[in-house]
Amino acid sequence: MSSMSDDELSRTVAQEAGKLLLALREDFFATRSAENIDKTVSDLLRDQADRAAHLFIMDKLSTARPNDAILSEEGKDNDDRLSAERVWIVDPLDGTWEYGQNRKDFAVHIALWHSGEQRLSAGTVDLPAQSLTRSVLDSDSNEQDVYTSERIIRVVASRSRPPKTLAATVARLSEILREEGIAHQSIEVVDVGSVGAKVNEILLGRADIYLHDTGFFEWDVAAPYVVAEHYGLVASHMNGEPVTFNHMPPYVTDLVVSRAALYPYVIQALRQSQDA
Repeated sequence: MSSMSDDELSRTVAQEAGKLLLALREDFFATRSAENIDKTVSDLLRDQADRAAHLFIMDKLSTARPNDAILSEEGKDNDDRLSAERVWIVDPLDGTWEYGQNRKDFAVHIALWHSGEQRLSAGTVDLPAQSLTRSVLDSDSNEQDVYTSERIIRVVASRSRPPKTLAATVARLSEILREEGIAHQSIEVVDVGSVGAKVNEILLGRADIYLHDTGFFEWDVAAPYVVAEHYGLVASHMNGEPVTFNHMPPYVTDLVVSRAALYPYVIQALRQSQDA
């Protein structure tokens, strides 16, 4: 049993797993020339790294918190966690495609779900290739909304699975903001890999909204969700309902993460574009 708090444990284990992922990738590419790295070879790296990070995190968490359940993307799931009061929700490598492409927009996600209180805690999104960790331990985390006539509002969406109504939502949001007298230059759509990396784009001031409606798993969402809320962003389903966790199957249908000042207009645009 570790003497670290849950928050400290989450951050420490995520950072150590991130270092492991970087070392594995560095060794992998050091022994291969670029022209010999095709999809099959990159998939080998992804599989090895996913498994290694999973085993590392499972060992650290189960040793430190032996009575807690763990839901990991790479683990074997069962119904036992449904009756557990505390469930760690883990993605050992979120953004596996980006990781295999030697890109920076991948992450390690670790968060803790409290079933009785229906809340998340101990959230960490580690972005090892960016030398950056986002955690509920971070201070000075209240985000600031600043909009001027030159302000470009950016919407982050999945590269491979953008929302079906993305174009309509962006168009309607632009109309709503003009109607409300919120000056901005334009709305742009950008794509980034990991869910954690997408939320981090908002925290870095390079984006304002994240939209996803084609579904993903709880390990994709849990840590970015609680970190986003810690930083003063608003996260929910696209209908405005809060996202809950530790379900069977562990599936999340959709997600919106937004700067607080924009959130009501985003929800309005989502509803009206879906009804159109």
